[in-house]
Amino acid sequence: MFFQRLINSLMAFVEKYHPFNLRYFKLIVTIAMIVLLGGVLFLGWISTKKITEIVTEDFNQQQLMLAKHAANQIENSIELLKREITLLSLSPAIEYSEKPALMNRMNITFSSVKYEGVREIVFIENRTNKKYIISLNKDCNIQKAEEEDQIFLKWAANEKNKGEVFFTEVERCSDNPKILVMKMVIPVWQVSIDQSHPMPTNEFSGVIVFTVDVTHLVSKVTKKIRSGKTGYAWVIDHRGIFLYHEESTFIGQNAFEARKGKKPTISFERINEIQREKMLRGEEGMSWYMSGWHRGVEGEIKKLIAYAPINLKEKPEVVKWSIAVVAPISEVEGAIHTVHVQQMILQGIIVVIILFGGLFINFILVTWSNILEREVTKKTVELKKSEEKYKSLIENAEDIILTIDSEGRIVSINRFGAEFFNKDEKEILGKNLSEIFTPDGVLLLINIKNIFKTGERKQITHRVRIDTKDYWINTNLSSLKDEKGNIYSVLAISRDITDRKKMEEQSYYTEKLASLGTLAAGVAHEINNPLAIILGFTDILIEKKPPESEEYDMLRTIEKQATNAKRIVENLLSFVRHREHKESLVNINESIETVLDVMNNTISINNIEVRKSLQKELPLVKGDAGELQQVLFNIINNAIYVMKGGGILTIITKYDDEWIEVIISDTGCGIKKEHRQRIFDPFFTTKEVGKGTGLGLWVSYNIIKKHNGIITFETKTKEESEETGTKFIIKLPASK
Repeated sequence: MFFQRLINSLMAFVEKYHPFNLRYFKLIVTIAMIVLLGGVLFLGWISTKKITEIVTEDFNQQQLMLAKHAANQIENSIELLKREITLLSLSPAIEYSEKPALMNRMNITFSSVKYEGVREIVFIENRTNKKYIISLNKDCNIQKAEEEDQIFLKWAANEKNKGEVFFTEVERCSDNPKILVMKMVIPVWQVSIDQSHPMPTNEFSGVIVFTVDVTHLVSKVTKKIRSGKTGYAWVIDHRGIFLYHEESTFIGQNAFEARKGKKPTISFERINEIQREKMLRGEEGMSWYMSGWHRGVEGEIKKLIAYAPINLKEKPEVVKWSIAVVAPISEVEGAIHTVHVQQMILQGIIVVIILFGGLFINFILVTWSNILEREVTKKTVELKKSEEKYKSLIENAEDIILTIDSEGRIVSINRFGAEFFNKDEKEILGKNLSEIFTPDGVLLLINIKNIFKTGERKQITHRVRIDTKDYWINTNLSSLKDEKGNIYSVLAISRDITDRKKMEEQSYYTEKLASLGTLAAGVAHEINNPLAIILGFTDILIEKKPPESEEYDMLRTIEKQATNAKRIVENLLSFVRHREHKESLVNINESIETVLDVMNNTISINNIEVRKSLQKELPLVKGDAGELQQVLFNIINNAIYVMKGGGILTIITKYDDEWIEVIISDTGCGIKKEHRQRIFDPFFTTKEVGKGTGLGLWVSYNIIKKHNGIITFETKTKEESEETGTKFIIKLPASK
């Protein structure tokens, strides 16, 4: 009724002030309304199309992020396998075929990589042409190398391939055709050292082969992916073979033929072009294609696709896989339909309201636009925050990275951190920081609570104990804030600085030993002066006494003992003086006699019996006499220390046409089993505090190594034998 009165008033106004015939007014108004409605509908169509493009683009962007994240996870798994096979190839037990340590070492590696899809580890020995096998389906066994193994050996024997990892093509497993496998191959060269091989031979030893279950490796990541409600992921290799697909029958088939075989009435030219021109060339991107089915629903279905490459980082880079995340367009049509319906209702209202107030309509449109803009801004901020967090974790992957909440609980930790603590990630998450970072976890908690209050960054150096072994860790603590500036978590980045700490301690003890040497030199110098006076006056008194008198004998005794003391001081000075490394021809027997002269008083005081068996006419050794005497001094001094209350010190020298061998034996208590692996480590000592620096055997080991020699030991404790003691064997090359 109101609308009719408004129209009549408008017609009266037009009739009064406009000269045209009003019988055309209704037609004009109708045409104007049709034009206006058409314009609104056209703009609505344009707006709907734009929204459809935006929503579709945003959905595909999310799919692309899923694809890139999944590709990164698969690459990380492959990098883990490359690292494990490389570490295995550098094991001395593998390089020198030390049985049974060889099989044990392979078993240890297999226990850690089988969860990544490794079905079998094979070491093919070049010398014997045998292969040692650890697998899921059978126990450890040894077989003769086959034809394929010979191909691997030939490739690995080329020095250009040293340290490289070779990937074979993906193929069906001979034991189970439903499983796809590939092989990772790495050469083994004798480049490491251990007690049995202190000098690497650098000879070719063989080749290690990992048989990887590609289906398992890929599916453990891709099968969890859901894009929208029904979207999924699939993976192809560089030949276009499906490594994983939701349709299990597709796995192992050619991607260009499998779809056609299932639905020959549908044209798959577009997806084939995407695969051929984009995916197989290692590119990433987004697009769409027509499919003939989706999760049991058949017919022509338009699907959105986002794809990213999986780079195996082979040299040369030949093997590239590609992962695709796909979902039907219906996943976004629901949201588009809702927006479209709302827009149509709004357009109907607008058609009515346009006649009464364009400004009000403009206000609604502006308001609606602002709401959309704020929503887009919010999503952009959330996306940026997520990307920054992800980048931070990836870029610092070689450190321990974790986040802690305000209660001190560990919220997240990277893989490197979990491996450092020898724990599974699930065992760490949710635990209090003090339970993991023992014994200094409480110190970290105090600083973390302070960061939640102040927001200031902190850097702390502290200890961590793992399996009775202490590590020094440098930890940087910083706050993580939300868009409102509130701290919701603390980011901790920890780095192992144990080696640096050891170097600092080594420097401290080295300076301390240098100071002691200076002090000893000063004391020896001061003793020389009174000794010279004693000897001088003794000579004068001897001249005044007849040889047959008792006083004459006493003066001769004084002269003998003073001369002996002077000789000991001179030998002491020769030890403490710093001399540059100077090579000469050294008589080992004479060096032994010199050291025994210096230590004669110590040997006598400790009631030690010295038994010598020194081979006469022993060849000379090219080296530094002072350094070699230092080695002898350190070992003999240790032997005297362990023979408390007396014992027998045996020193033997002999020559075997190549090596000069020095054997120093004691009858002490022997070296405990738990200490035998560490006796040559710097600063390791079993002596009481103040009686040893832990540097003697470490310095001795390095001196012998510098002289191209070998130092080993044999020891027996009372638990192992009735006759206890330790024997050090030093081998030095004879000068030719």
